[in-house]
Formats: sequence, structure tokens, C-alpha cells
Amino acid sequence: MTLATISDERAPARRFPEATVLLERVTADALAQRPLADADALRLLNPAELPLLALLQAAFVVRERHYGRRVRIHVLNNVQNGNCPEDCSYCAQAKNSQAPIEKYRLKDDEQILAEAGRAHAAGAYRYCVVLSGRGPSVRRVEWLAQLVRRIKTTYPPLEVCISAGLLDEAGARALKDAGLDRYNHNLNTSAERYAQICTTHGYGDRVATLQAARGAGIDVCSGLIIGMGEQPAEVVELAQTLRRLGARSIPINFYVHVPGAALGPVDQLTPEYGLRVLCLFRLANPDAEIRAAGGREVNLRALEALALYPANSVFAEGYLNTPGHGADRTIRLIHDAGFEVEREGFVADAGPGAGVEARC
Repeated sequence: MTLATISDERAPARRFPEATVLLERVTADALAQRPLADADALRLLNPAELPLLALLQAAFVVRERHYGRRVRIHVLNNVQNGNCPEDCSYCAQAKNSQAPIEKYRLKDDEQILAEAGRAHAAGAYRYCVVLSGRGPSVRRVEWLAQLVRRIKTTYPPLEVCISAGLLDEAGARALKDAGLDRYNHNLNTSAERYAQICTTHGYGDRVATLQAARGAGIDVCSGLIIGMGEQPAEVVELAQTLRRLGARSIPINFYVHVPGAALGPVDQLTPEYGLRVLCLFRLANPDAEIRAAGGREVNLRALEALALYPANSVFAEGYLNTPGHGADRTIRLIHDAGFEVEREGFVADAGPGAGVEARC
């Protein structure tokens, strides 16, 4: 048997008779900005339906249309940690968590502004202020608004993102008037499962926050955490919901248990499934920024570099309460896989801190 024969026998069309038709259909729909059918979306998550490498290639065709081979690196900046009144069971900062995290109250304005300056000097094009808690009070919104103004006045044209919990329409308008560019609030899990994950607020509260931000003219960033017991149909529902909500940035987090957090360890993720979820979100949200976010290092393991085929952004330097790769290692991963680090307006040369974006 020749190599050509072996290759032919292992081709997707032979191993999976309908795979080629499925991939051609979903790729064409994504390139034409047509919604992905739920039935097709479910098949993308099923290894019995089509091979992973063929799916990754289909997702890459769509990713390349909108982002080329560029990758954005994101760095979290947590300005308030712990002491949260919410009981989100996956979170080390929740009120019901026994995780031994460092708790600190709000950093002062000058420290936050100095960190914005360091982000700007490193080549950042967006800086994000991340706060724990249910949501900002009227007074806190006023403070955030003046902080946004100071950052944008001091470091133009640096964009600003805020992640501060539940937000109403008045708060969203105030932040938009101050010049806020983006608001982050993750859906995290499906409407069906939400009450099993959190009881102090509901799924509808999170959707309302995104609607308020978008209604005020603020771009929204919203994603999810896979691996908390959800079924594939719930992941599909989230992908479709975020498309309807117009999320311009979608971080895909992979559950990592922090000892002491209420949810506890959940062993359901495989590297292949994580990559399939990234492909699903790229094909369902063709021109959105898809981010391989928290937990990718632990859950994708040796297949981590393949995440760049559907995703066009990643985190570096760790997460709110879990470690991650440093910037140097992340940049090396990107270049080794044949991709480029993106900065606003140009593709940066390789180097420590190149193209780093501080954001939520």
C-alpha cells in the first residue's frame, strides 16, 4: 500500500462520508455571515461526525478572512480582588469560597493610572479595569467615569474596557459619555444551568447588562466557562446567544478548579473538545474576536498551539486567581505556530511585551 493510498483512505470524505458536505456548508455560511444552524453546530462538537484537523482548517479559513494570521495578546489587571457578595460557585473570590486568595480593596487612582501608563508603554491598545463585586453603585459609576476620562486624556488613543459586574442603563450611559470603549460581562454558562452555578443573581441579569451596554453604544465583551457540567447543546445555545447580543469579543474559558472554590473539581474536558468549542464559536461568530482564555494551558495541554487556528487572541501573564504563561512564552508559542503578534495598526516584531493589550 502506498502513502497516497493510505492518505486517500484516511481522508475525511472516506472516513466521514458527510463531513465534507457539512464543513463546506458551515464554512460558506460563516463567510457569508449567515447564522449557523443548531443541528450543524452540535455536529461540530461530536468527534464521530468529523475529524478535528478538518474542523480546525474550516475555522481557520473564516478566522483568516477577518484577522489574517494576527494574534492579540491580553493581560489582566485586577484592581480589586475578593470580598465579593455573589456566590458564583466556580469563582475563588465568591462569598462561599474558601480559597486562600489574596484579598485587597480598590487600588487608588494614581496606581491604576500608572498601570495604564505601563500598558501604554508596552504597546497596549486597550486597558481594562477589573473589579470584583455584584455591580457598581451610582457613586462607583461616577468614579469609574472620571477614571476613564483621566486614562483617555493622559494616554490617547488608548482604549478603555471595564469589567465591574451588573450594570443598568443609566450607568452604561454615564460610562459611554465618559468615553468608555468596551464593557466586559461574561454569561459563563447557559440559562438552563445558571441557577446551579449561582443563586445571588440570574442569567437574565447578565443578559440585561450586556443589552444596557450595547444600547448605550458600548462594545460588549462576553464569553463563557466550559467544563462546569454543561451539555454540548448548552454550549451551542451560548454561541448563538452571543451572536444575537452582538458580542464583539468572546473569551472562551476552560474550567480550572481553585482549591476552596465551591464548585469543586470537574473532570469533563479533553484537549480535543476544547478545540472543537473554539471552532464552534468562530463559525457561529465569524468576525468576533475569539479568545482562548483562562485555563487553556491546563486543558489544551500539548494541543495548545492549535487554538490559534480558530482563536485570534490569547491571555498572557496569568488570570485573576490562577497562573498562566508569561508574555515571552506566549509570544514564542505564537511565532512557533506560524502566527504574528498584533499591535494596533501594525504587526509587531517578536519581543517581550510586544503587542500586549491590558484588558479583561
